[in-house]
Amino acid sequence: MKFGMVIDLQKCVGCGGCDLACKTENNTPEGIQWSHHISKTEGKFPDVSYSYIPTLCNHCEDAACVKVCPKGAMYKADNGLTLQDNDKCIGCRRCERACPYGVISFNKQAPHRSWQDDTALVENGTVSPKEVLMVTGAKHSPHENPERGDTYPVTRPRRTVEKCTGCDHRQAVGLAPACVDACPAGARVVGDLSDPNSEVSRLIKMHKPMQLKPEAGTKPSIYYIRTFGVRQA
Repeated sequence: MKFGMVIDLQKCVGCGGCDLACKTENNTPEGIQWSHHISKTEGKFPDVSYSYIPTLCNHCEDAACVKVCPKGAMYKADNGLTLQDNDKCIGCRRCERACPYGVISFNKQAPHRSWQDDTALVENGTVSPKEVLMVTGAKHSPHENPERGDTYPVTRPRRTVEKCTGCDHRQAVGLAPACVDACPAGARVVGDLSDPNSEVSRLIKMHKPMQLKPEAGTKPSIYYIRTFGVRQA
């Protein structure tokens, strides 16, 4: 098994549902996005073009982040996912600097710090964030997903890095990554790149796929086909 994803940019509607689903599934704090996007507006009216490219960890075959990690915290799993052992992370940020795609984030402060605030927005009128947290029984934020903790810390601590894991905890039980399930247009397909008959392999053969920054030589496992908002034969 070699994990791969194909994103059909012609099907993508730029709604950002993938970004929101990822944030909810993986409990990422404010300012950190495992699933994000690149949007560009180019040209001069009336000849203007707009492009939208969803982004995530490329789970590179020859991952730069794995090569530079001094503690082996970044590693390649047998199924091709690029994963991180947060317990081994020393916060040196070498992986963050080495990644050509800018998809590794660093927790400069304790995540979800705002939920520890014991001051109400309106005194004697509303409850404080900390009181909401106590009522829900959650440790970090009232909307955290405990299932994330099956394979990775529910919330990553201060002075460590974090990134997309391809929802390895979901894949382990036969589910698709949250971003895939959330896409209303079915623009994302995941599968086995080593299987020539898989849907991802079929789509790659059918179209002329694009990869982000192929010149970096990392051999990404995320492929893009067709173009956003433009009909092609």
